[in-house]
Amino acid sequence: MTSPTTTAAHRILIVNCYPAASRENFDRSDVGHPHDLFRAFLAKEAPNATTEIVYIADPDFGLPAGTTIDDFDGFIWTGSDLTVYHTDDPRVAPQIAFARQLLDAGKVCWGSCWGIQLASLVAGGEVAANPRGREWGIARGIVLTDAAATKPMHAGKPARFDAFIMHLDEVVRLPDGTPLLATNEHSRVQAAIVESAAGGAFWATQYHPEYNLHEMGRLIAARAKALVREGFFPDEESVAAYAANMKELAAHPDSAALRAELNVGDDIIDPQIRQVELRNWLRSVDSRAG
Repeated sequence: MTSPTTTAAHRILIVNCYPAASRENFDRSDVGHPHDLFRAFLAKEAPNATTEIVYIADPDFGLPAGTTIDDFDGFIWTGSDLTVYHTDDPRVAPQIAFARQLLDAGKVCWGSCWGIQLASLVAGGEVAANPRGREWGIARGIVLTDAAATKPMHAGKPARFDAFIMHLDEVVRLPDGTPLLATNEHSRVQAAIVESAAGGAFWATQYHPEYNLHEMGRLIAARAKALVREGFFPDEESVAAYAANMKELAAHPDSAALRAELNVGDDIIDPQIRQVELRNWLRSVDSRAG
């Protein structure tokens, strides 16, 4: 049994970026809520931390009663099914404003998927629909850049790896001065740390270290209509079978047959590899809390 990454009593705010209608659809479709995936990670890797959740896409969004941003040691942003460059969308505009507030105040954030798009746009980068279409399930052949060796995010990560993913948009231009840390053939920008002059740091990946095979299987099953419509499967039954295999491998991770069927290795199955970036982010929270 491995030791936790930190025993500090951090206070972490998890920012759920999905609108209420999407969260309700998660419940109807048997999809896990992304804030719960992060809470499970923190329960194991930061057992003395306390977490609170806010729903930033809701019209009544606000920080927990009696708190300010200075009451939190770190901020985790979930994915979202919104479109970040729709800046006049009332579900998006508050997210842009809050991310900018945190960076300007020197805070440290983590963000998966939506997070890298949001952080990039806030700091002057550009996001657009990926002309290659959806990248789903498992992002293949992600490679670390030379710049990754100069940043702490991927310390201990293999130079080439696969990771869980589900997105249609991508970062097409990182903010000036922000080095690209990871890339693959489908989406050039797979990881970056967006930093501010005030000392803020938004660690972000296009892929999802917080997911596992079971949860990605649930998400793929719920996206069946879209995956068939976009030509990835011939019918919804095929999607269901693929998702079932993912969940079965989650339950039996040593199955050589299922590993071969799904073409996955330890970088997908073993959380000690899959979640390196999140553990390194926790260490950065430690160093700032001092």
